[in-house]
Amino acid sequence: MMFLVCIAVIVAICLLFKFLNATDIPYIHGIPEASGLPIFGSLFELGDNHSKALSRMAKKLGPVFQIRMGNRRIVVANSYDSIKELWIKNQTALSSRPALHTFHSVISSSQGLSIGTSPWDDSCKQRRKAAATALNKPAVQSYMPIIDLESYTAINEILRECDDGKADINIIPHLQRFALNTSLTLNYGTRISNSFDQLLKEIVEVEGAVAQFRSASNNWQDYVPLLRIFPARSNAANSIRLRRDRYLGYLLEKLKKEIVNSTDKPCITGNILKDPAAKLCEAEMKSICLTMISAALETVPTNIILGIGYLSSPHGQEIQERAYREIQDVYPDGDAWDRCLTEERVPYVTALYKEILRYYTVHHMSLPRQSIQEIHYNGARIPAGTSFYMNAFAGDYDENHYQDPHAFNPDRYLGDTDGTPHYAYGAGTRMCIGAHLANRELYTFFIRLIFGFRILGPLDKTYAPVLDGMEVNAVPTALVVQPKMFKCRFEPRNREDFEFWLDSSRQRAENY
Repeated sequence: MMFLVCIAVIVAICLLFKFLNATDIPYIHGIPEASGLPIFGSLFELGDNHSKALSRMAKKLGPVFQIRMGNRRIVVANSYDSIKELWIKNQTALSSRPALHTFHSVISSSQGLSIGTSPWDDSCKQRRKAAATALNKPAVQSYMPIIDLESYTAINEILRECDDGKADINIIPHLQRFALNTSLTLNYGTRISNSFDQLLKEIVEVEGAVAQFRSASNNWQDYVPLLRIFPARSNAANSIRLRRDRYLGYLLEKLKKEIVNSTDKPCITGNILKDPAAKLCEAEMKSICLTMISAALETVPTNIILGIGYLSSPHGQEIQERAYREIQDVYPDGDAWDRCLTEERVPYVTALYKEILRYYTVHHMSLPRQSIQEIHYNGARIPAGTSFYMNAFAGDYDENHYQDPHAFNPDRYLGDTDGTPHYAYGAGTRMCIGAHLANRELYTFFIRLIFGFRILGPLDKTYAPVLDGMEVNAVPTALVVQPKMFKCRFEPRNREDFEFWLDSSRQRAENY
């Protein structure tokens, strides 16, 4: 009898191990596989910086390989060309998102999913179409008065604090408000009036925490279901969800009251609420709101912050002086401050923001994809339902595509630059729908900043910025780079001209 019990226990253990060690997708023949441990796969080897670890693996396995992360089998692309092949040439097949426990089942259980994180279905198509219409080129041009106001506000605060280049300034709060206010005005017709406002601080803090819960590397319970029996991680995610619910609910209710009282300003959500023919339900409308808020604090402020940090370095000062000369060549009458709102005519500044986007690639690991159709890659058949990870940082530093990728060099984007310039916005069907708005914000801000200031390194060298594209990140496990704090100085080129430009924006803001 005891013998039979032992056999039964052994069989049960073997079956349990087989269950825990299974993967959602079987081994894919024809694609190299990274080594790993039972149940956990390669999670230990990936550590807290997936992009770096995957780049190391790619040197041994090649640009495309499969990896086990707990019970998920994932295909990873680590080069410019492999990303292009999978994300662009197979973009229809690679149009969905995998559902991950922490973000999809805990964080998003009340407000729903943003457009970018939703699996592909009819509702996602409709939301994406509505957002794309609101963010296309003609629509973005109509938003330039908002960018005029918010860039003027941020630069005016820098001017007031700079002490003519004698003061070391932390510009991070000003840039966070610039980007968030642009989104709040577009979406809710409201804005935050102070860079140190408590609502701004709360949104920045919560969205930063959400970025960690969306991370590919920060939530092992997404890959090892057994870990979900330990509640700490889910409890922390739930706490962040409740905090986010409060400010999203506050913003929406505030807008609804303004509509009732006829005091609302034109905005995307207000147009949906007031349009009886709108095809979006409230959940879909909330998804668009969520998308605009979460995206606001990702690409734009981070890239401006990191770009300013680089421009304050000795090499960056050479770059900004060249940019200044080229702005003067295009606008000899000194009207660049206003003209940048309606046109993008300084190629070197366009090249500068593209190089900032590539060099820093603030989403080191782009949002994951899930295939909805079988994909053929180099003779291998990758089944539908497979998860795909883009090592965007590795793609943007691919030595086979970019000459000397570790050098910061805007010249690489001058002249004939056909094709995808970088993967900072992702690629293919689900790439960032706000890319054009982001580019216009980046161009306008850098034109105005460089035309108005010399950006210098801090007097206190302990506050000097980190310049390395990978090491600049204070939280390697987060979805989006969170810049290490630094300070720099701003020396006005001509304060009289500056006051004139600021006054023109101030007057337009009052009329707007």
